[in-house]
Amino acid sequence: QVQFVESGGGLVQPGGSLRLSCTASQNAFFYGMAWYRQAPKAIPGKRRDLVATISREGVPTYIAPVEGRFTSSRDDTKSALYLQMNNLTPEDTAVYCCHGSDSHAAYWGQGIQVNVRT
Repeated sequence: QVQFVESGGGLVQPGGSLRLSCTASQNAFFYGMAWYRQAPKAIPGKRRDLVATISREGVPTYIAPVEGRFTSSRDDTKSALYLQMNNLTPEDTAVYCCHGSDSHAAYWGQGIQVNVRT
């Protein structure tokens, strides 16, 4: 069973940067991978919001609020996914989770907290 582990979260001031990493517990080739987030005031039971995707060819897509500020990348030699987040705002405060799927199943990380405040 593959597990994803996120790292790199924490507290940052508005305008600051963080780089999230997501590493698989074992080497595997993943198809499309993605980052999701869930804001602290999300409605209970509300699904996570998609933030960014990256195809198996390395082509990223982003939701409008993070376009130009976030950059998703992947390193298949390390079975890893990254999210560079720049110019962070308080609205980016959330638990961020990575997601990926291989030929067997889809996997989620447990999530990592990102707090943006003064």
